[in-house]
Amino acid sequence: MKSRRVGPPDGGYGWVVVASAFFVMGLTGAVLKNFSHFFLEIQSHFGVMTSTTSWVSSTTIAMFHIGAPAASALTLQFSQRAVIIVGGLLCTLGMLLASLDLSLPWLYLTMGVLEGTGISFSWIPAISMVNHYFSRWRPIAYAIASSGECVLAIVFSPLFKWLIEMYSWQGALLIIGGLQFNLCVCGALMRPLEANWGASQKTGKEGGEENAAALPSKKKAVFQCCLLKKPELLLYILFAIFAAAGFFTPTLYLVPFANSLGIDKYWPAFILSVMAVADLAGRLFCGWLANMRFFRNLQLLPTVTTLLGVVLLLLPIGHNYWSILVFASLYGFLFGCMVAIHVTSIVDIVNLEGFDSGLGLFMLFRSIGGSIGPPAGGWLVDQTNDYSAAFYLSGFCLITSAVFVVLVDFLVQRRKSAELSGHQTINQRGDGETGKVKGHTVTQEF
Repeated sequence: MKSRRVGPPDGGYGWVVVASAFFVMGLTGAVLKNFSHFFLEIQSHFGVMTSTTSWVSSTTIAMFHIGAPAASALTLQFSQRAVIIVGGLLCTLGMLLASLDLSLPWLYLTMGVLEGTGISFSWIPAISMVNHYFSRWRPIAYAIASSGECVLAIVFSPLFKWLIEMYSWQGALLIIGGLQFNLCVCGALMRPLEANWGASQKTGKEGGEENAAALPSKKKAVFQCCLLKKPELLLYILFAIFAAAGFFTPTLYLVPFANSLGIDKYWPAFILSVMAVADLAGRLFCGWLANMRFFRNLQLLPTVTTLLGVVLLLLPIGHNYWSILVFASLYGFLFGCMVAIHVTSIVDIVNLEGFDSGLGLFMLFRSIGGSIGPPAGGWLVDQTNDYSAAFYLSGFCLITSAVFVVLVDFLVQRRKSAELSGHQTINQRGDGETGKVKGHTVTQEF
């Protein structure tokens, strides 16, 4: 008789899911990271201010986050596979239409709304799939999957620069849209779990139970808005808002900052590539560290976030290529460490059953910081005529965000202690009622 699974597969086809998620992360996050190559081209083409141009990427980031609850709800209603395929089609359509170059508001709609929604519909289900396929190896599996963003960012940085020079920024967008069509292939590889791995159905019919476990779950999960009642999640959402205001801004302004110092041609693109390599190293290192269980995720997260903020505050003091390269490398490494654990930490707060809903809510509210951060940085740049102001703002936001994670960890540990005390009390009462003490039966006297 075959034993029934009661947990995630933790391997097997899960590694195919990780490989697919790897390319999903690359074809979404790496493309978004390299939007800065188009920044100066679009600004010069339309002759607008820095803050006005930044709304293109800000709209993309905002829709990426705002679309998260819808992506989570559709994933729960249908499957990760279907939602990723739809996301791939939206990304492709967004870039193809953006290449028509009709107007700046047209770019807000295409590169912003359509591309951002497509990224959300691809990214959210891919992350969901990895977290549901793994338990023991979840941190390292997520780190490997998310590293696709870094690996393809290394390739895309010089590639996008070359495409813009050869085919103009409009032609480059057209080619990128074709590349993102491969998201549909990645989605097709995302085989939904055939059983409700986490459920433990209590029934006396063992044989029927084993057969039922092999069938798809008939019950459709529902998006849980009630998770917002948890103070831990609310504080974690505040972390998300401040962190998003901080870590989306540097990649947007790093290339213009380097150009303002007289660093031109392919050198700024090389800085982004080095930063992507450091990002990759940070994700894999922190994923391994989290998997070793030396520290809790909610202990690691505020540490690396604070260090990341400090690096951004120091980055503008570099006024030559090599100093900027060093700070950018440190930024990339610490950013990778943060990304490796900030999503999987949601499981520690709401458990696996509430992960999809929790992730959707987390991303939704994170859009506030993601949409405000880049324009606020652009406004400061316009007012001071110095790109350093954007990095100072980012560093301050990240250091502030780390405080909320410390509070979350305190509440989570207090909750677990209370639950442990409750279980011990119940066990003691049960022992008293049955007359069992340390495994022996005694006669109770009344």
